[in-house]
Amino acid sequence: MKTGKVTENVFRRSILQPIKTKRQEVINGAGPGEDCAIFSLSDALVACAQDGRISLFPVEDLLQKCVNILAARGAEPVAATMRILLPEDAEEPQLKGLMQEAEAFCGLHGMQIAQADAQVTAAVREIFVTVTAYGSGAKAADPEAAILAAANAAADVGWHTVRAAKPGQDIVVSKWIGLEGTAILANRHREKISERYPAWLSEEAANFRSYLSTVPEAAVALKSGVCTMHNLSEGGIFAGLWELAEGAGVGLNIDLKKLPIRQETVEVCNYLNVNPYELLSGGSLLMTAADGAALVTAFEEAGIPAAIVGRTTDGNDRIIRNEDEVRYLDRPHVDAIYEALRDALIDKETGGKQE
Repeated sequence: MKTGKVTENVFRRSILQPIKTKRQEVINGAGPGEDCAIFSLSDALVACAQDGRISLFPVEDLLQKCVNILAARGAEPVAATMRILLPEDAEEPQLKGLMQEAEAFCGLHGMQIAQADAQVTAAVREIFVTVTAYGSGAKAADPEAAILAAANAAADVGWHTVRAAKPGQDIVVSKWIGLEGTAILANRHREKISERYPAWLSEEAANFRSYLSTVPEAAVALKSGVCTMHNLSEGGIFAGLWELAEGAGVGLNIDLKKLPIRQETVEVCNYLNVNPYELLSGGSLLMTAADGAALVTAFEEAGIPAAIVGRTTDGNDRIIRNEDEVRYLDRPHVDAIYEALRDALIDKETGGKQE
């Protein structure tokens, strides 16, 4: 299988299909586009978000993604657990530095690292970290009804999962697509990019990591009539749109020209031959709302860029319009960043000399 997320067919066939056991406490479990499990326990909501990445991605970015997912479900981060796989050539200072980085992030967000362990194994060539973050929030009288009620844009509903989206809603994207992938590419290929562009461009692109938190826009959206919130990640905006449509069972009509993108992302992607619409897009929130203009206005008042990029439709067609050109959205591909980062892995292993 290819690097990155498994395909949708593999996901349905080999992950979802074997899951048979159900519990009433699990009110939102595994499914297309569902990146956060929600449990109804006692008088509280417990949300759980998980992700895993190789050490080419900073561990604080991994933790940030999990916190973003929790925020999009109206949950406050409480704790995190970490599973670390180390290659045989790893040194203890690397492990300690990774944990110090994780603790610094968790300390800023009031999270406790509740459990962590590490194992050295010949199965990995790079440090691989899996993080599970837990958050809590107020419990609704009927949690399942609360998820569905989000479709009516009830401002006090905290469970804005992808399945709440309905036809005829505006689709809104916060900040800009491709932020996380651009930052990683600019850091990994800084010298190469500087051969063509001024040094300030690669520097600015590398600093896109400062935009990766979507906690502020999630807080604004929860008070401003949002229906669905979905953090963009692997596969970029195209994967996020597909997951939204698949999870909600709706169609899409998207204007490609309205997808917000920084010029630095355009330049970096063009030079490295990367598709920006299929590039890791942490730092951007994909949303639906009955009144997208009001939601965008609320973001603008909070100093957060946002744009209406299309609408959900009744049916299965997932259309991308580029002026007079009309195409259909494809199933998500492997994130474009893995191909671009393959050179970084080869350089590390061969000292920059490819065979």
